[in-house]
Amino acid sequence: MRRSLRVAVIGDRDPAFPPHVATDDALRHAAAHLGVEVDVRWQATEPLESDLTEVRAADVLWCAPGSPYRSLRGALAALRHGRERHVPTLGTCGGCQHMVIEYARHVLGYEDAQHAEYDPYASTLFVSELTCSLAGKTMPVTLAGGSRVAAWYGRTEVEEEYYCNFGIDPGRQATLHEGGFAVTGVDGDGEARVLEIPGHPYYVATLFVPQARSRPGAPHPLVVGLLRAAL
Repeated sequence: MRRSLRVAVIGDRDPAFPPHVATDDALRHAAAHLGVEVDVRWQATEPLESDLTEVRAADVLWCAPGSPYRSLRGALAALRHGRERHVPTLGTCGGCQHMVIEYARHVLGYEDAQHAEYDPYASTLFVSELTCSLAGKTMPVTLAGGSRVAAWYGRTEVEEEYYCNFGIDPGRQATLHEGGFAVTGVDGDGEARVLEIPGHPYYVATLFVPQARSRPGAPHPLVVGLLRAAL
């Protein structure tokens, strides 16, 4: 009998938003490649403020694009569970940004760490507006040799699509990296595009949207790696 993995997708689903449709598709592509079934359950962020039942029952977490979410607090609660309980977790685009905020608040001790999309005037911005929007662009990413992300891709130079106007604040990048949320992928200017936690089964944040490049018969390697980590 084929094994089934339960996937909790953190985000306020909009069926008209292309990255949300692509998220569902990418999970199906990876599952078919691995010969498993996936039970994908989207989790609206507001209920997560007080109820993580579905998140706790999941084998895999994926924090999807689409911020600002209806509840920042709900999204961070789910991500904290994935990080602390070693649940394979992927965050893409807005999901990446929220993984950074969660880590800054609960690991690095910046209780007021904030995202500019929620409060552009906050004093401790770990996620700020990009000087130049990346929405709709496909750009090269250089991966750190020896990183698990490079191992999943099987190479250190890749091209990925973006859907974002916000990113990791450059002034906070070294703080994150030195604090254990390792920057393992950068753009041509050395700005963070991929982060991962060494030692976690799979805790990866990408500013790009890997699901956009997944195809039937050619699943994205990061999504395959996510499901494989749960297996």
